[in-house]
Amino acid sequence: MTTRTDIEQHPDVAEMRSRFERATSNPRAQSVEALALLTGVYLAASPWIAGFSGLTTLAVTNLILGIAYCVCMGGFASAYERTHAMAWAACAIGAFTILSPWIVSGAVDTTRTIVNNVIVGAVALLCGLAMMAAGGRDRPSASVGPSSMS
Repeated sequence: MTTRTDIEQHPDVAEMRSRFERATSNPRAQSVEALALLTGVYLAASPWIAGFSGLTTLAVTNLILGIAYCVCMGGFASAYERTHAMAWAACAIGAFTILSPWIVSGAVDTTRTIVNNVIVGAVALLCGLAMMAAGGRDRPSASVGPSSMS
């Protein structure tokens, strides 16, 4: 006769859920998520806002990156425990956005596209790093004292 234990009742799972809830319920995390969503929407629309004339490859790239960024960053408030690991993908999207004028379009001849992508990519990268740090911010620190050195 074996007894089946439900993993949902495990104390570590309850503590992890509590920590994730604290990480996303503070105003800082909510404002980072809002800024990240606005950044993703702007990234998707930036070719038409900033006027990437003649650079259709870069325009399509920014549209796809903006949508992907919104998808990555949009799930944090509602399901942080399942989506916090995707913050690294948001950081990668931000870094690629910075480099995309040179990678996708080759030699870009407009300063407008470079400045646009560098600023938006830097904001996206910083938002991704902030979300990566949000989960580890409230972990208890290990103290080194006489009792722990035995």
